[in-house]
Amino acid sequence: MAGFKGQAEYSVDSKGRVAIPAKMRNALNPDAKGTFTITRGFEKCISLYPMDQWNAIEAEMSALNAYERKSRDFVRSILMWADDVSLDGQGRIGIPKPLAEFAGVSDRALIIGALDHIEIWNPDAFRRHMDEQAQEYETLAEQVMGR
Repeated sequence: MAGFKGQAEYSVDSKGRVAIPAKMRNALNPDAKGTFTITRGFEKCISLYPMDQWNAIEAEMSALNAYERKSRDFVRSILMWADDVSLDGQGRIGIPKPLAEFAGVSDRALIIGALDHIEIWNPDAFRRHMDEQAQEYETLAEQVMGR
């Protein structure tokens, strides 16, 4: 499993390409072959899953009950945004225009490691998101990790 961590802010070029930090590229499982599935994140961000991780997610989605509306809605919602992208020779990926517009990513992108995937944020939107968190870091850590 890839262990993506850290953050970096990069410019987005005129073709919608952004660099993926070297330490995150180095964390890629060789089975991913430098390829990702890029899709809408759960907040106003973009999620970038290495292909080996995405294959596991697709297997989970395939096991959902297609007769349940919420399952169909979720699968439809995540897959309508999904596209496959590969690292170029300079360690960049292209962000599809609909995803860039959804996340408000234009000239700058904040790249965040999120353990099994990478998140791409508009830097200002991420700062607002962090400022709006209802709980302090310590309280959140205790509630989530303090079994």
